[in-house]
This record gives sequence, C-alpha cells and structure tokens, in this order.
Amino acid sequence: MNPTEEFLKHAADCQRMAKFTRDPASKATWNRMAERWQRCAEVFDRQCATAKPAPRHRRAADLQAYRQAG
Repeated sequence: MNPTEEFLKHAADCQRMAKFTRDPASKATWNRMAERWQRCAEVFDRQCATAKPAPRHRRAADLQAYRQAG
C-alpha cells in the first residue's frame, strides 16, 4: 500500500468513527482528523508530482568526456 492509499484509509476510518459517535465534540474531532488525513494524501501526491527524478545514467556528453580524460 502506497502512502496516499494509507492516508486515505486513515481518513475513511476517521469518517466512520465520526459517523458512529454520538458526542458532537468527538464527531467534530473525528471529522477534523479525516480532513487532515485527506490533506496529507493531497500534499504527498503534489510533492511526488513535482519531485525531480534522480538521474539513473550518465549523460552521453559526460560519458564521452570521461572516456577522453581517461
């Protein structure tokens, strides 16, 4: 399970708890927690989308320069 799925699972759990609790203050707390978990999922997705992938291989120009130097 990736982090986004995990965050959304926690949000759903909190929403279920909010649905079944009778105390208005507890209901509000569970709903706020659900919103926070949803925000965590959104932030994680946004950060993954903007993250720069690490280079896997040397560029051809770097490799050519390395070969010429050695």
